[in-house]
Amino acid sequence: MPPISLVLATWSDDYISGLTAFRHQHPADSPERSTAAHTWLRTLAAATLRACSDAQAYASRIDELVDQWRASLGTIRKGSALDLLIKVLPGVPLITVESAAGLINRSDVAAGGAINRLLDAEILTQRDVGKQRYRIFEAPAVLDMFTSLERALAPPATPR
Repeated sequence: MPPISLVLATWSDDYISGLTAFRHQHPADSPERSTAAHTWLRTLAAATLRACSDAQAYASRIDELVDQWRASLGTIRKGSALDLLIKVLPGVPLITVESAAGLINRSDVAAGGAINRLLDAEILTQRDVGKQRYRIFEAPAVLDMFTSLERALAPPATPR
């Protein structure tokens, strides 16, 4: 789930005014304090709802992406290293052979074979091109999706 703080950052005026109004400027049992608390809680609840909604949309896009990967790879044996790696890849879009093996509880050889299939299908790319040891692979589609999510939540640029 995207952090609620990203949503609140896009609503900085509401966020700051809500916190300012809620400060201890009035007695705890005063109507002003109650109104300020309700205003702040409404802002926080709305930000939480937005973050949850965005997370749900993101999860749906990830599911669609995984379906596309499976379609492009053809037959995948259930429980194979490739099947398991496809399941975890959206949550860990940067991997090594060793980290993939640990994530899917398979040997380095099996994980390496799965990574090679994902490379051939252009689902993974090698980040540190030219290296043969300690290679790092990324799932650019997942990284792009997450970056888009962050950008959608990013606060608008302030004119200088």
